[in-house]
Amino acid sequence: MPVEMRMWRIDGQNPKPLTPAALPTENELHQFLRQDPSLLGTALLVIGSEVITPYGKRLDLLAIDADGNLHVLELKRDRTPREVVAQVLDYGSWVSTLSRDDVIDIAEKYLGQPFEASFEDVFGVAPPDELNGELQLTVVASALDPSSERIVTYLRGFGVPINAVFFTYIEDDDRRYLARSWLATSDERSASGSAKSAAKRAAWNGLDWYVSFGGDRSWDDAGRLGFVSAGGGKFYSQTIRALPEGARVWVNVPQVGYVGVGIVTGPAVRFENARVTVDGASVPLATQPLTGSYTHQGAETDDDAEWVVPVTWLRKVPEKDAYWEKGLFANQNSACKLRQEFTLDRLAQHFDVQGDSQ
Repeated sequence: MPVEMRMWRIDGQNPKPLTPAALPTENELHQFLRQDPSLLGTALLVIGSEVITPYGKRLDLLAIDADGNLHVLELKRDRTPREVVAQVLDYGSWVSTLSRDDVIDIAEKYLGQPFEASFEDVFGVAPPDELNGELQLTVVASALDPSSERIVTYLRGFGVPINAVFFTYIEDDDRRYLARSWLATSDERSASGSAKSAAKRAAWNGLDWYVSFGGDRSWDDAGRLGFVSAGGGKFYSQTIRALPEGARVWVNVPQVGYVGVGIVTGPAVRFENARVTVDGASVPLATQPLTGSYTHQGAETDDDAEWVVPVTWLRKVPEKDAYWEKGLFANQNSACKLRQEFTLDRLAQHFDVQGDSQ
């Protein structure tokens, strides 16, 4: 049987039932969700409203979550359960095919600014490399009838990523309330059956890498002597050791910004074995005057050691001139492939480096 939402106001010892009322229009519910999709109980960024599909239909709301997964939100309005469920499934079949570029194009037309900046405004981080890896279909209604419940429950049993939410509108004197109920709880939601494809992941040009250079290390050391480094645990050391010779690295100092770009000129080596070039001569890095600290407790093991990668800088700036803007890519890994086109374009312009050439 359908879910029912009831509310009471406590006046002294006597609970007073509040009577649900009808929303003035379901368009008002559409506007509520458009302005604040967190009404659904999770952080979402609306990237499209009344999105026109290739079939001439209009999808009510298209949103994205912090993991880059898309959410199709379709209002029931006055349609029958069969009609609204068929409609949301039809929209889902189209949305599941959208590539990363398609998603960004839809978003930027609606948002009026770079998608990456809007994403960071809501979630506090740059968007992931993969967008639309999974899909969630949600029927939004001001009331949930038994037929809708049966259909949605049946489809979920076959792994269709569909749910239903309804909002109860309540008036109490001069106050208005909106209460939310899901047909199925979050831990009951079915896994998405949508197929992943390479088109939904940002393409990698085979050249550019992101490097995070922080902690007790000194960018002044690295910029002056030509290296990047990381270590102090497997999570940090394994990715810096993966940097290949010839890679172009864009260096970000966490909480500061991007400070340089250069070309890797050799393999990673442990700090005590690293050599740098000073006045034309190759000398041990450990013998140079260093501001930062590059030693770790337990560094006798490779995983815990500091690993140094030699770099020839193409462009570098002091930390006070670091470059950052909303939407730029950042990652906890010491090094990873840099795929995000927005970041690459902005960095190439700022550091005056050609986009895909050495």
